[in-house]
Amino acid sequence: MKSFYLITNESKDPDLIKTVQIEKIITDLGGVITGKVIQSEMTDMVPDKTDCIVVLGGDGTILRTARNLYGLGIPFLGINIGHLGYLTEGSQSGAADVFSKVIGDEYIIEDRMLISGKMRKKDGSVGEKIVSLNDIVLGRSGFMQLINFNLYVNGELLYNYSADGIIVSTPTGSTAYNLSCGGPVVEPTAGLFLITPIAPHSLNNRSLVLPKEDIIEIEVKRSPDAPQKAAYAAYFDGDAALEVLPEDRIIIASEQQVVKLVRLSSRSFLETLKVKMS
Repeated sequence: MKSFYLITNESKDPDLIKTVQIEKIITDLGGVITGKVIQSEMTDMVPDKTDCIVVLGGDGTILRTARNLYGLGIPFLGINIGHLGYLTEGSQSGAADVFSKVIGDEYIIEDRMLISGKMRKKDGSVGEKIVSLNDIVLGRSGFMQLINFNLYVNGELLYNYSADGIIVSTPTGSTAYNLSCGGPVVEPTAGLFLITPIAPHSLNNRSLVLPKEDIIEIEVKRSPDAPQKAAYAAYFDGDAALEVLPEDRIIIASEQQVVKLVRLSSRSFLETLKVKMS
């Protein structure tokens, strides 16, 4: 890889001092900068000759960038300028070593599964899909009662839940909200769904692991204890959100396209997991 497009989370580098330092490291090593932009002004107009999109920030920055630019098919390289993340490949202090290896073609590309969700309203209308790299979460919005909902897999009712919500996660998202709610950690390049209820009102409700070919539907049921105007929300990577009303359904499926992440070592996930879990 020789040509790089830089996207910076301006909240983590407001004066772009770190971005300029990274840019100098790349050019000193013989790399080329095809362009640079702050994330709030990001578009999908990335120059054709770009080999790699460098994301300067943290995991959240990569999630937002990946959702918007995954369709370009260009690999992403995350450089952490915040807290240690699972998706970033190196920190600013180690950037010289990272780019030396990347420019020297000492790297691998990992394909990460994407999922999408769309709303089917009570009247049968279906909204546009929203893509997530980590997870889609059904949660409460503005009140504290449990949510009653049905989980369908490939059109068949699998479970009825009463819980604070439910997480449908990719393997990449297994170390995010899924892990906080007791779900399993999965090797991030696997192809499967993780379904984890949030504080379920039953000891028998555990995480489910399903193949990526399945179609998952979550139907919100009207609860007699809920306020008359009770509303819920579907959150996509903790960012984009859609209002969900009783008898609405969230339809979730895997995407054919993937997110490509640049990795310097096939052991990087296990190494990061050891640090984060210790």
